[in-house]
Amino acid sequence: MKLRPRLTNEEIKARLVLVVGVGLTIVFVMSIGFMLYGLQFVTQPRTMAEADREAYSTLSPLLMSLSGGLLALLSANGLRDKPKDPPTPPTTGPTP
Repeated sequence: MKLRPRLTNEEIKARLVLVVGVGLTIVFVMSIGFMLYGLQFVTQPRTMAEADREAYSTLSPLLMSLSGGLLALLSANGLRDKPKDPPTPPTTGPTP
């Protein structure tokens, strides 16, 4: 049985960021979908019940923090890792 070569630190980090990003995205999309379903397809009385008002007031900061965490994760991913050896510029010969 052949063993696969070990993953480098960069590959492990990339997979971890992918899993966390996909997880946050799924939770975010499902939360928005359930809220929209509840508003659109569930019969509501004329005045919103106190429990519903509290639920929506709780979900709003939760979704804001989820979206902020997802954006921070995705935007900071490329800023942390710099190449260890910068590429050398190509040398050009003297121009005639």
